[in-house]
Amino acid sequence: MANLGYIQVTRLCNQKCRFCSNPEREATLTPDEARAQVDDFVERGYDGVILTGGEPTMHPDLGGIIEYARSRGIHARIISNGQKLADAALSRDLAARGLDHVHVSVQSADPEVQAFLTCNTDSLANVLKAIENVHAAGVNIDINTTINHYNAGTLDVLVKTLVGRFPFIRHFVWNYLDPSMNRATRNPDVVPHLWECEVSLNRAMRFLDQSGRTFRAEKVPLCYMAEYAHCSTETRKIVKGEERIVRFLDEKGFVRETLFQHGKGNACAVCRFDPICAGLYDMGVHYDASELSPVFLDPEVVRTRVQNS
Repeated sequence: MANLGYIQVTRLCNQKCRFCSNPEREATLTPDEARAQVDDFVERGYDGVILTGGEPTMHPDLGGIIEYARSRGIHARIISNGQKLADAALSRDLAARGLDHVHVSVQSADPEVQAFLTCNTDSLANVLKAIENVHAAGVNIDINTTINHYNAGTLDVLVKTLVGRFPFIRHFVWNYLDPSMNRATRNPDVVPHLWECEVSLNRAMRFLDQSGRTFRAEKVPLCYMAEYAHCSTETRKIVKGEERIVRFLDEKGFVRETLFQHGKGNACAVCRFDPICAGLYDMGVHYDASELSPVFLDPEVVRTRVQNS
């Protein structure tokens, strides 16, 4: 098992994404607080920490936190919107301090859609420059995308565009939109239907699989990715018995997830994947159980693939 802990080091941000579930606020860890949280994950036997936000590159001592984590023997990653990493000097400095993995958030290959979703006209241009800089600094890059109404039908286009331009990118992560809090509640137009992403998500997965790349999807019910059920984040944690700890800089505070179960509809009662599927997030509020359907494939095949990967 490989458990990675999440630490929000700051809630400051230089974008105002319309779907953000952790929007900007005046909250930043002091270096001592950050080191204490790293120590806690070390004592828990975690394999690494993911420094997030807000936008972690807004933290004035991000390099120091990364350096301290490495001195304690665990890897440090960041999830970044890439805007400040468009500065090659910053990318090189963080790499020199021990950063070896960056999840870069990209929402669309269309600069207008990316600009609309992030409220930043230069967002995509900066992201593409950041990917170049981070790679040149010797840091591994994954791509994170939040599935929403405006990009749900073009997930495969984004994947093919990025792979075509940056063939060194080997891993993609999709997170189905969390609509239950913060900016999405003020921008309900961003909330997708599952059917909007079904074709493009499976095309993207098939393309990555055939090219020897890897991927994960979170909050996507297995009936919408049955062929690649072993790539569901929740399914992998259910099968492997893993946990996830997130330390938020708001009223949520310390969150330890061990069950990885969302809502279940009538279709789930006869679905063979039910024991290994988390179900539908925010079901009955923003997402409708009528979009779920039973799967009659053998769940043991999925269990075996998860355990062997």
